[in-house]
Amino acid sequence: MTVEKSYWACAVKVATVWTEPASAREVDGPGISNPVLLVEWLEALPYKERLALCDENRVQTQLLYGEPVIVDEIKDDWAKIIAVWQPSKKDERGYPGWVPLAQLKEIVEAGNQGIVRVKGTRTQLWDTEEKPLLILPFNTILPVLSETDDFYKVRAPHGEGLLRKENVQYAASKEQLPKLPLEETVRLGEAYLDLPYLWGGMSPYGFDCSGFSYNMLKACGYFIPRDASDQATEGIEVSKDEPSSWKKGDLLFFANDEGTGSVRHVGFYYGNGQLLHSPSTGKSVEILVLEGSKLQKEICAVRRYAV
Repeated sequence: MTVEKSYWACAVKVATVWTEPASAREVDGPGISNPVLLVEWLEALPYKERLALCDENRVQTQLLYGEPVIVDEIKDDWAKIIAVWQPSKKDERGYPGWVPLAQLKEIVEAGNQGIVRVKGTRTQLWDTEEKPLLILPFNTILPVLSETDDFYKVRAPHGEGLLRKENVQYAASKEQLPKLPLEETVRLGEAYLDLPYLWGGMSPYGFDCSGFSYNMLKACGYFIPRDASDQATEGIEVSKDEPSSWKKGDLLFFANDEGTGSVRHVGFYYGNGQLLHSPSTGKSVEILVLEGSKLQKEICAVRRYAV
């Protein structure tokens, strides 16, 4: 008798990972539903309530559709999970938090023929009759079951689906995604200029600072730690005191107390003394001239993940 193996995965296009079940407020209802109503949630979220996601430690991170998790505990309508693709010092297995059980699904493993990653900001997932099923965000990764001339058939939480080949990048596994050049991180990041910041954000609906760096590097084939403080300790160390040695695509880290305290921010070096980053609540992805800015005095580390 064969015992089927299964795993839990995110069953909505983007699921927010909360600090605890009580962290989600009434105003967050559209963000914890299935189907998730991300645009409606974020458009109706006033500045004060957006800021509270961070200041009141309500949100940890986000999951993309199909992203695998470990479920440690189920309590009422919530699941305590570990996001295994998001390395963190908080748990050696990945990033911990709570997700509504309705936004997860247990999936039976099957023989995969590799994986595909969504290349553009968003793309359409079709059902097997080529009818629209779900819009998938940038960097969504799904296992491949088979292919035709035009489509990859993928295993999705909704069942089998189709993705057009021109909209995705194929690899034998996520570890074998092509390693793209350092500058490609910045080119990809420019597509999100003017996107409003979202604490915990990991998608084209809003990134936080380290979610922005994590995702641009993920798209280039590098899976790095989720949080800025962890990102600042890995990769190749580059001298923070020699800006002439910095390359476009290096990560610049910033710390409180003029660079002597705890790491609080990260962004990509854009070249020419400038920073590409997702700044803070109420602001949007931008290119900032470092000279004369508050951040200039806070640089505490420079790391290079891509080559």
